Amino acid sequence: MTRSKFTLWLLACLILMFTASFAGAEAVTVISKDQLKGELTKPDVIVIDVRVPGEWNSSQSKIQGARRESPAEVAKWMADYPKDKTIVLYCD
Repeated sequence: MTRSKFTLWLLACLILMFTASFAGAEAVTVISKDQLKGELTKPDVIVIDVRVPGEWNSSQSKIQGARRESPAEVAKWMADYPKDKTIVLYCD
């Protein structure tokens, strides 16, 4: 499996695990980076960067204000986020 396919697979798993943890949560919606730009200033939007450390460290593109969480520890941090906010999981 190539690195990019693994990253997409991991992101899909994270999204499913994250949303499954919230009973009654709305459906997962995929948005473009242009759509996300319009959402970044809204107070009810939380952006979480879930890239693995190596990809995050070497990346030239990071969303200002995004929180960084380890994709390997999703079970530890997912309950820390409010259920009444829009959560955007981001993996470049």
